[in-house]
Amino acid sequence: MLKVMREKAKYFYVLFFIVILSFVFWGVGTMDKGKSANVVAEVGSYKISGQEYWRSYENMVRFYQDLYKDKFTDEMRNQLKERVLDSMVVNRVLLIAAQENSVSVSDEELNDAIRNDPAFQRDGRFNLNVYRNRLRLSRISPEEFETAKRQELLARKMRRLIELAAAVPPEAPQVSGSEKTAEAVRQAMTNQAKEEAVRAYVGAFQRKIRIKINRDLIS
Repeated sequence: MLKVMREKAKYFYVLFFIVILSFVFWGVGTMDKGKSANVVAEVGSYKISGQEYWRSYENMVRFYQDLYKDKFTDEMRNQLKERVLDSMVVNRVLLIAAQENSVSVSDEELNDAIRNDPAFQRDGRFNLNVYRNRLRLSRISPEEFETAKRQELLARKMRRLIELAAAVPPEAPQVSGSEKTAEAVRQAMTNQAKEEAVRAYVGAFQRKIRIKINRDLIS
């Protein structure tokens, strides 16, 4: 069923963002504190707990169940296990790469991201009471949330920097149809170039750091 999932490959961009949101409301790429029980993966000094992994996996399953309805199969469900884990590892690699390249997120960027988040707004404007209540219901302190949000933004920023550095793809081949069709082809080629750039960068960077994965915990 992997072919079926690839037919809607654009939706896998969502996987990156759903997984990255796990930073915010479930764990934050825990730093190494010596305990290895129930650790799905270790990426440098970051650990991915079983709880964090399964929370992200369940979010992805719900997304694809809504997308595919009755066409969502057990085989597709099992394939998501590896894809979610891979994306979580990539996110931690991006964090480490950002740190080594002195990429940071300013307090202003963090504040803007929080204030512009619809989840914390009322009548289209940031509401402090909504913010505090949402965090309280999620059982997370403002300090924990802001640390997690900063890491989310940092991983996104590092990814964007890699994408911007990607070589501009060649001019789209001549295709029959409208200019709209040609533009769609150019956009697809651009997206492919960006994804290949991120994949190549992360692959090279992974060889520089220690990564340990316990796949038995997700089988």
